[in-house]
Amino acid sequence: MIHPHIADALKVPDLVRLTDKIILIRFESMKIYSALAAVRHLLERGTIRSGQTVIDSSSGIYAYALALACHRHGLRCHIVASTTVDTTTLAQLEILGATVEQVSHSDNLKLDQELRVRRVREILSDHPSWHWMRQYHDDVHYLGYHEVADRIAAAFGGTALTLVGGVGSGASTGGLAERLRAKDPSVRLVGVQPFGSVTFGSQEHHDPEAIIAGIGSSIVFDNVRHHLYDTVHWLDFTHAMSGTVALLRDHAVFAGLSTGAGYLAATYEARRHPDRPHLVIGADTGHRYVERVFARHGEALDPAGLKPVEISAPAEMSTPWSRMPWPRTAWPTGRKEPEA
Repeated sequence: MIHPHIADALKVPDLVRLTDKIILIRFESMKIYSALAAVRHLLERGTIRSGQTVIDSSSGIYAYALALACHRHGLRCHIVASTTVDTTTLAQLEILGATVEQVSHSDNLKLDQELRVRRVREILSDHPSWHWMRQYHDDVHYLGYHEVADRIAAAFGGTALTLVGGVGSGASTGGLAERLRAKDPSVRLVGVQPFGSVTFGSQEHHDPEAIIAGIGSSIVFDNVRHHLYDTVHWLDFTHAMSGTVALLRDHAVFAGLSTGAGYLAATYEARRHPDRPHLVIGADTGHRYVERVFARHGEALDPAGLKPVEISAPAEMSTPWSRMPWPRTAWPTGRKEPEA
C-alpha cells in the first residue's frame, strides 16, 4: 500500500506477543490517530478551514501528532509545549512548520500544566480566529481510536480481552474501550496513573522523581470517563522505569515510560486473570526517554519481585505502587474535582 502522507503510515500500530497472555500494541506515535481524525472531522464540519491556525498545549506526542495532521491538511499549528518536550521533538515540530513556545521550567506537574493552559488562553485572546484543539476536553479526540479498536477486534475475534494503558487525557483508553464494548461488553479496561494525578484521586501523593508524560494530570480532564475503567494502578517513577527497562531487556521493545508502566501493570493483571489476553498500549518509542530512563538502567528493579498494595479506596493509597478496583464507577457524586 502506498500512503498519501507519512502520517498515514506512522499511525498504524503493530501487534507484538510478549508472553502467552500479554500482547503489545506498539505505536510509533499513538496520538496521530487522534489528531488526524479530529482535524479531518473539524474540517468536514466547517469548524476550521484550510490555512487556519490551530493551537494546543502538549507534553510531547500530541504536539508531534497535531503538527503532522496540520502538515497533511494544510493548516497552521501553534504549540504551547511542556518543559518535558525534548530537543529532538522540538526540532521536528519547527521543521514541520509549527511554531512552538515552551513555558518556564518547572519540576511541578500542576504548575507546568496550569502555565500551559493559561498561556493558550492569553494567545487566544490576541488571536480569536485560532482554533483551540482542546485535546484534554473535546471528545472529538475519541474518534480516531475507533479505527484502532476495529483493528483490535479483527485481530482477537471473539476473545475476552483486557486493555491496559495510561489514562492521560482519557481519549485513547476510553475510545478503545467504548468501541470494543459495543461488540463485547466483557472487555476490561485497566488504567495506569502516576502519583500526583487528580484524575483518580492521587493528588496528595508526591513523586519527586517524575512527570510521567501522558498518563496523569494535575488538572481536570473532561475527556476522562471514569465509568469506563475496571481497575486503576498507580506507579511511581522507579517502578515505571523498571517496567520500561524490562521491556527492552526481555523483549527488545524500545518504548516510552507509559508503556513500561502499562507492561508492569499488565504482568500483574495477567497473573490474576490468566483466562484472558492482556493488550498493553505502547503509545510511543523510547527516544525521548534515553537520558531520564534508559541511561539509568542500572537503577531498574527486577519486576519479578514487584507487586502493588491492594487498596479499596484512594485514602488507603501508598507509594510506590497501588492497585484498586474501579468497577466502571462514575466520579463519586458530591465529590468536587479540583479546578483547572
